[in-house]
Amino acid sequence: MRDGRRYQRVSDIVKLAIRLQGMGGGLTLDDIMGEFKVLRRTAERMLHAVEEVFGGLEPVPTGEKRLRRRLQSPTVGQLVRVSPEELAELESAVAGLDRAGLTEHAASLRNLRVKLQAILRSRSSERESDLAMLMRTEGLAMRAGPRPRLEEGLLSVLREGIKFSRVVEFEYLAQGTRRQSTRRVQPYGVLYGNRAFLVGKTDSDGDMRLWRLANMSEARSSMERFERDPAFDLRSYAKRSFGTFQEKPVEVVLRFNADAARDAAAFLFHPEQNVTENKDGSVTVRFKAGGIEEMCWHLVTWEDGVTVEKPARLRRRLVEMCSSLAEHHSV
Repeated sequence: MRDGRRYQRVSDIVKLAIRLQGMGGGLTLDDIMGEFKVLRRTAERMLHAVEEVFGGLEPVPTGEKRLRRRLQSPTVGQLVRVSPEELAELESAVAGLDRAGLTEHAASLRNLRVKLQAILRSRSSERESDLAMLMRTEGLAMRAGPRPRLEEGLLSVLREGIKFSRVVEFEYLAQGTRRQSTRRVQPYGVLYGNRAFLVGKTDSDGDMRLWRLANMSEARSSMERFERDPAFDLRSYAKRSFGTFQEKPVEVVLRFNADAARDAAAFLFHPEQNVTENKDGSVTVRFKAGGIEEMCWHLVTWEDGVTVEKPARLRRRLVEMCSSLAEHHSV
């Protein structure tokens, strides 16, 4: 048992070294304590061990009170093994981004894959053949859904605006009226779902809004800077909605019958959902979110396997949508 613990400690030191080199923003002692489930004293010893073995441990200037450290050492790269399975997953992700129309994202990952393959090729030709075999036996199933056509260079402009807190300008085609107009937006982030949206503010109202990336054209970055709201958190903002539609969150309660219970229990409807197994074999899923329309689109796919218990507005809208569909397709 004692030898097992020693091996585990060595493994943790190597993992920590890899994390310290891979994280450009560095790690704090709290980060290490949380990731490795150790006390502060142990985290400090682990850092000291990494510095003794690998060297090159340096502080990261972030302006935070907590000290962040990262590792600048070429030695760690020799310890990192990239498996053919991991490269195959990367290839699948590239194919998925291509199919979703996110060509800039796909190009970035494709470049990363080429760099990794170049490194691996110098180490072992067997891994390359293993990757080829995996890619012949794995693939992505075709999934129906929107495939946005994003203007070339759009994401680069938006990322620059987000990174340097600069106002971006673009021509925008309104979804409802189909009218084109010039917009000036303070970009805060990009949300990805079935569609991709820019999250940002305008000078006119100051409220956070969403713009479809597929409806943007002629995007350009201005030299005008804006003061970013330090209280805004993109993840918290995204959790308010089902999908990407932003509405006032409501309490949602969905009951899935016994036939659909197994699939529903394994399905992520919302990051903060609560799933309860009922005595009759059904399951109840609870969460808070806005986006009634998008919820309806999804719930239709569960057919009669789901019952909307709350809110009544969601139930009524689902009935309206299904009635409209039935009437449209009636003979």
